[in-house]
Amino acid sequence: MTVTALKADTSTMAIPATTSGTVVQMTRRPAAKLDLKRVGMTMLRNVVPPLVVLLVLLGIWQVTCSHPGATLPPPSQVWADSFDLIAYPFFDYGSQDIGLAWRVLVSLQRVAIGFGLAAVAGVVLGAIVGQSVWAMRGLDPIFQILRTVPPLAWLPLSLAAFQNSNPSAIFVIFITSIWPVIINTAVGVRNIPDDYRNIARVLRLNPLEFFIRIMIPAAAPYIFTGLRIGVGLSWLAIVAAEMLTGGVGIGFFIWDAWNSSRLSDIIVALAYIGVTGFVLDKLVALLGSVVTRGTAAN
Repeated sequence: MTVTALKADTSTMAIPATTSGTVVQMTRRPAAKLDLKRVGMTMLRNVVPPLVVLLVLLGIWQVTCSHPGATLPPPSQVWADSFDLIAYPFFDYGSQDIGLAWRVLVSLQRVAIGFGLAAVAGVVLGAIVGQSVWAMRGLDPIFQILRTVPPLAWLPLSLAAFQNSNPSAIFVIFITSIWPVIINTAVGVRNIPDDYRNIARVLRLNPLEFFIRIMIPAAAPYIFTGLRIGVGLSWLAIVAAEMLTGGVGIGFFIWDAWNSSRLSDIIVALAYIGVTGFVLDKLVALLGSVVTRGTAAN
């Protein structure tokens, strides 16, 4: 017997004959290949347009702020004045002499606590308002009034209540970001199809089981829309609150730089704030897309 006679075709595999004497051939599927051209075109469509716009805006900024007497520094001066903040975001030379990345992380810790509490409380209250007609009539007007109060208007009251700047800032985040979560959750719960409720009755689900297994999954696209709005508002609120409460957060850094006339540092800090807010929004959107299997708008 020769060696070639023993070689089998790698693309097909034969299994033993069945009782009818038929031999079945099973063909292996080719492995999925990464389409590099398609990936490259997707990156070009998503990266190149904003990059071009950014370069144009930087060019306009450079031209308009380079003449003598300009009130704002051009990008070239910002780069020269604040190079350490841009190139070394994680330096740490002392209590207040730290990089902007550390300051952003301190602010994010406050946002995580305040927004986390707002997300939990907002979903629960929104479910109650959306599920109960009487709760909607009693609570919805109050929510609509309170949500129009500016975030910083709550700060003096929270300072008087907590007597400490850190919990006061967290409360401002909480009270600012909870309203869109409540409202969107309530809308999502009210839009649950009646068929889902009938199925819950047939299965004899108790209120907790109905909340976890029916209500939350059905209203998830609305809930994550509220969460995306809420996380943006919470990031805005913490920056404003830190300007007044102090500490080592990014908001206090901007206020301190203003008092020291360091305009270049303020501009760099604003860039950090914008990028961080963009990342927070995309993370919540990605989580919503995974949980809702793409039904939540990105």
